[in-house]
Amino acid sequence: MSFTTRPELRGTFGAISSTHWIATAVGMAVLERGGNAFDAAAACGFALQIVEPHLNGPGGEVPIIFHRAGAAEPTVICGQGVSPALATIDAFRAQGLEMVPGTGLLPAVVPGAFDAWMLMLRDHGTMPLEDILGYAIGYAENGYPLLSRAVASIVPVEQMFREDWPTSAAVWLPGGNLPKPGALFRNPGVAATYKRIVEEAKAASRDRAEQIEAARKVFYQGFVADAIDRFYRTQSLVDTSGHAHAGLLRGDDMASWQATYEPTVSLEYGGVRVHKTGPWGQGPVMLQQLALLRHFDLAAMDPLGDEFVHTVTECAKLAIADREAFYGDPATSEIPLELLLSAEYNAHRVKLIDARASMTVTASHLAGASERLATICRRAGSETPQGAGGGEVTFAPIPAVEGDTVHLDVADRFGNVVSATPSGGWLQSSPVIPELGFPVTTRGQMFWLDEGLPSSLRPRTRPRTTLTPTLMTRDGAPWLAIGTPGGDQQDQWPLSVFLRHLWHGYGLQRSIDAPMFHNRHCPTSFYPRDYEPGRLLIEGRFDPSVIERLRERGHKVSVMEDWSLGRVCAVQRSESMLRAAATPRHMQSYALAR
Repeated sequence: MSFTTRPELRGTFGAISSTHWIATAVGMAVLERGGNAFDAAAACGFALQIVEPHLNGPGGEVPIIFHRAGAAEPTVICGQGVSPALATIDAFRAQGLEMVPGTGLLPAVVPGAFDAWMLMLRDHGTMPLEDILGYAIGYAENGYPLLSRAVASIVPVEQMFREDWPTSAAVWLPGGNLPKPGALFRNPGVAATYKRIVEEAKAASRDRAEQIEAARKVFYQGFVADAIDRFYRTQSLVDTSGHAHAGLLRGDDMASWQATYEPTVSLEYGGVRVHKTGPWGQGPVMLQQLALLRHFDLAAMDPLGDEFVHTVTECAKLAIADREAFYGDPATSEIPLELLLSAEYNAHRVKLIDARASMTVTASHLAGASERLATICRRAGSETPQGAGGGEVTFAPIPAVEGDTVHLDVADRFGNVVSATPSGGWLQSSPVIPELGFPVTTRGQMFWLDEGLPSSLRPRTRPRTTLTPTLMTRDGAPWLAIGTPGGDQQDQWPLSVFLRHLWHGYGLQRSIDAPMFHNRHCPTSFYPRDYEPGRLLIEGRFDPSVIERLRERGHKVSVMEDWSLGRVCAVQRSESMLRAAATPRHMQSYALAR
């Protein structure tokens, strides 16, 4: 299949790909003004908060992987905030809860995106804070064309906004009406918040770095934190449990947390070193899949054939099962990551794969894995969601889609590369804080309320998220930055793109355009944590004979619409050339390069 929907964009000045055309244009505008990849990525990230408010927001989180020109290795910035000090399993159990609700006030954690972008800008950017935030402020104040899928995310919660979350109704039902798809939409509350942060930062100092430090303090110790503290202390609002609950997030939680630098976790595969975040995200899942795939000759397989789909799927099932049993915040749990990525471990694990589809969530032979998976699978799907939609899956009246997150990749002419997957603070999942114009992330729904799991709820702990940007190096230099929205699929879709690009000579755009697939075999990361053993979702563009052979192998195949799976974005540095590509799916992602 040689068909591509778009040309693979090439140039030497800069390359950007993101999940919204406006944010991509903002990033390129910053490069044109003399900024570097760090400036462009931050401006792009803040713009995405405005133009894709159903997928991320100012109160969300972001993991970032970057490679600075001349550096020996890429680096991670952890913009994943922690659970409140008051968030204990006993506190939830005392309210009759067996699972953290997917919406409302209770699942809130510290919003980490702002501090992560500020940390990156302070140390690696070049432009003033006012210039970086100016694009987001302009779109929030003057308006942007609201996506139809954003409107579709408001439809199922419209009545709840009117009756139970009036602060959200005030923002997302302007004049008391549903907004119109494609019409200009404004969020003056967010514009005012960001303008006040800039004004207070400028009043604190004329120095660029000191202004950024002042902005961090304003957000986490100043008026932003104060507004969050007041709202979460005084409100009791309905969530997916069907009952009203007060929040646990406090100003002290905000003030005690900061974004941090961390080394990447990486694995060599096919002459490429793949860099991911630590196990507080699901990033090592891709590395585990690759460690298993080393045992197969993928280059000899048809990249659109049943053997390829089956092999990649079965490796994913094992890696995701290990995610459930072992991943969590390494600051509060012991994670045997070195062992999980070792050749010996994966040589043992790969023996479980044969020509038939696995129908069980297969635990590792390591101590404790079976007991943990049994607990998780018993709990998963045990609650029926009520009220507003939980995690990253619910839209109406259009068919449900995976992917309530955003992504961006940037490469500049100086040799810098940034990959980031912002998320959280979804308009449909948490009530708007009236003084700020935005809601706070509900990422706490990823904690379990069962004791003894690496991802069990603990105070001041990072939830094990699905957010997972990827940065790959070749011979020590940045080679490919790639990622996608999509919850639990975030380490499935980009993997197929990478494998087809590496082993089968597909160009970057062709690899993204090729038919996608993923499995729903293991418990999902979002309320109500359901799962479907053996379920394989596959785009209808696969040859019918391939689909039939997958069914003969035992897969429970669901044939999806032709262009419905994945929103992969990517940029690449190769052969003195910059390349950029973006998925045509859902018609909003775009890439630029020159």
